[in-house]
Amino acid sequence: MTSAYFEHPIFDTPVTRTYGTKVPIVAGGLQWLANADYVSAAARAGIMGFITAASFPEAEDLKAEIERCRELSDGNPFGVNVSMLPKLVPGEKTADVFRTIADCGVKFVETSGRSPEAYLPILKDAGITVLHKVPSLRYAVKAQSVGVDMVSIVGAECGGHPGMDMIGSMVNAGLADERLTIPWLIGGGIGRGSQLAAALVMGASGVVIGTRFLVAEELQAHPGYKQALIDASELDTALSMTSVRNTVRSLRNETTETVIQLERDNPEIGIQGLLKHVSGAIGRQAYATGDVSRGILSAGHALGFVDKVEPLAEIVNRLEADALGALKRLNTAA
Repeated sequence: MTSAYFEHPIFDTPVTRTYGTKVPIVAGGLQWLANADYVSAAARAGIMGFITAASFPEAEDLKAEIERCRELSDGNPFGVNVSMLPKLVPGEKTADVFRTIADCGVKFVETSGRSPEAYLPILKDAGITVLHKVPSLRYAVKAQSVGVDMVSIVGAECGGHPGMDMIGSMVNAGLADERLTIPWLIGGGIGRGSQLAAALVMGASGVVIGTRFLVAEELQAHPGYKQALIDASELDTALSMTSVRNTVRSLRNETTETVIQLERDNPEIGIQGLLKHVSGAIGRQAYATGDVSRGILSAGHALGFVDKVEPLAEIVNRLEADALGALKRLNTAA
């Protein structure tokens, strides 16, 4: 693929060359939400998306979803996300999940949760490119040392799990160019094309976006859920579950207030004391009913950029145009 495919040469990066995409944006895996409808929309929009394997715990269901995504993607590339957190994919089944993905002919995988080192032989033997997502640069350095192909570093601003270090995206990006030799992406709080342009100028090969895409038309979630995100701002997130070293940034609601209070009053409460509030099954109901008052609903500071429901391709087009506008300003200033 040559740079003639791109609107601007700066979009010709290891990310777009590796994936065969138009814009160096990755739509990271979203638990319960990153299904074939959403991921194929990303593929058609010219970015990379990943089906969340943990949403399809049975191998046959995952195979069916991969095939459905292939049919909907019009020949464009897509991948599968595997979170290796034990609560999502039991350790004894993780290797089987990777084998299922390989058997389906998928060539791109996003891993997260813990080191993928033990599973890299399975993936490499199948010719699969591995993007490993980490919450801190120090883990990216480790992932590089064990042989992943690319890393994405999500900063403290991200929805979901920002880790315990809580380093912001701008600092991560500034340090990554010094400490990494493999291609890297930056995530956390990304919702404008100008941020994509800035990341590329800083040495990133692309960006990871999650929260900004939660209002995509193709995302299978209740309109009330999406409207709640539109009504929210960058001020409407909360950090919880820090006491169990599993910090999560999510939409501020009754559940986050309860959990924060429980952790404040009893720092030794443990995951069992929190589970009835933070269970994924509770949060999943919001996607079906639109009631966002309960559950841990991952959302980051990029809520400030969420403004309307529209096709994912339109959101990507706006990001691309904004990035090109930012580059034009940069060139004019120079």
